[in-house]
Amino acid sequence: MLGRLFDRKPEGEAHKASPHRMGPRFSRHSGGWAALRKRLQGEPGLRVIDAGLTSPTNINYLTSLGHSIFLADPVADAWEGDWQTGADEYGKPVWNVQGYLDQTLRFEGRMFDVVLLWTALDFLPEAFVVPVVDRLFSAMNPSGQVLAFFHTKTKGEEAEYGRFHITQDDDVEVQSMQDFAIQRAFTNRSIQSLFSRWSGFKQFLAKDSLSEVIITR
Repeated sequence: MLGRLFDRKPEGEAHKASPHRMGPRFSRHSGGWAALRKRLQGEPGLRVIDAGLTSPTNINYLTSLGHSIFLADPVADAWEGDWQTGADEYGKPVWNVQGYLDQTLRFEGRMFDVVLLWTALDFLPEAFVVPVVDRLFSAMNPSGQVLAFFHTKTKGEEAEYGRFHITQDDDVEVQSMQDFAIQRAFTNRSIQSLFSRWSGFKQFLAKDSLSEVIITR
């Protein structure tokens, strides 16, 4: 099963580059992916959400293990869709959050076991962050797991939005893509607060500017 939403019109300052811009890939060791990969290899028939720019590598690898995949790009859909409906009395944007959720993360009652969330939460408009986490919580089976990466910096090349390609070993290949501006850098405390309804939280140390977390439903 593959799900995907297409054809959104660019809007807002966060999208400044051609959607076809692709940088080189570079490999980084991922303790989070290494841990999650063991589950994916040992439990066939899982339902997986790959939440980012489409990667044929990810599709081929996950389906070869017998899993089904739902593809969604929450960040691109947020910034390129017509979800901003105006501004409040303080000039802050007002968003059609429910419309975004119903179009981007509409699962038709399907429940999932694994979410590859990557760095999506760093790039979403503020109004979408908590609703996206809540939508994932309601759409996951007990013991379902989310692999999320969080930037520790908001400037420099390491803070760019990227496509993530999984591999058959402990590395993940990162490829710089559209120029969506990073919106925030989470602290460990803010990550735990965001996922406070979830039952498990395991953090993996990394040598670069990405923090890795597996959160269990």
